[in-house]
Amino acid sequence: MTAGLETMDDPMIGVDIGGTKIAAATVDGRGGIVQAVVRPTPSADGPDAVLAAVADAIRTLTGHERAPGIGVGTGGVIDHDRGIVVAANDLLPGWAGTDVRRQLAERFGKPVAVDNDVNAFGLAEQRFGAGVGHRDVLYVSVGTGVGGALVLGGELHRGVHHTAGELGHLAVPEAVGRLCNCGRPDHLEAVASGPAISRRYTELGGERLDLRAVADRAQTGEPLAIAVITDGARALGRALAGLVNTIDVSRVVVGGGVADMGQRYWRPLTEAFADELQPGPGAIRPVPAALGSRSAVIGAASLLNTHAPPSSVDEGYS
Repeated sequence: MTAGLETMDDPMIGVDIGGTKIAAATVDGRGGIVQAVVRPTPSADGPDAVLAAVADAIRTLTGHERAPGIGVGTGGVIDHDRGIVVAANDLLPGWAGTDVRRQLAERFGKPVAVDNDVNAFGLAEQRFGAGVGHRDVLYVSVGTGVGGALVLGGELHRGVHHTAGELGHLAVPEAVGRLCNCGRPDHLEAVASGPAISRRYTELGGERLDLRAVADRAQTGEPLAIAVITDGARALGRALAGLVNTIDVSRVVVGGGVADMGQRYWRPLTEAFADELQPGPGAIRPVPAALGSRSAVIGAASLLNTHAPPSSVDEGYS
């Protein structure tokens, strides 16, 4: 039997490393989570502390010793072939350059695969969620940032420089003059991410609130809250339509915390998307992700499955 999510007896380990929390889980061959743990990310203490926390989380999973391998999804630009973080933002200080694969493989003595967390999200949705049955899909995650993953011909497409799908750094007119998390202006993330929407609410005269509170205000009909959510959603919808016009996928799947705001968000998103779409793909509309907050760990575990997109990642473990 090839190493992978083949049976309930030997579930893979999936890990999602974020700026505030680390989630680790054992995942069976149908994408079901057998057991999961969550730990705070000691990001301020540096990469060694983060990897120690990851290892501790894995060791708390019952039967982790029997798992054929470990898959890791994390923020940043990831060289998937080598398992190294090429670049990362300030949510994980000093994370760039970290050899995640080597360090975890040395700790556990088993294969480790590493990829960008949105690629992991896309892989999970492709195998078990909203992308099932589609071979060309654009996946989008909208939360503290805006990230994307691209599946073409049924396989995860990472690109020559490991940045395929990174739509958050598209220059868009709605973001002119606004700084992105990467430090440069005019990017989609600076207007469509959760922090960007809540920050805009404050700038236009509202209280200093997080996105959930702004969304609650919108549900009560408050005009300012509705306006800033609408603006962020429309900016994303226009950008997504432009990408679909360019790469011609059959489905667009949107997930992340921002996408959970309901029809106050989805209506302007889909309307703006439809307005920008060319006649060829005119029937396509963005659909919500199906797996929720579980997607990243499920997709991370799937990185080591030789029967799932991308094709075999077994090479280079030795």
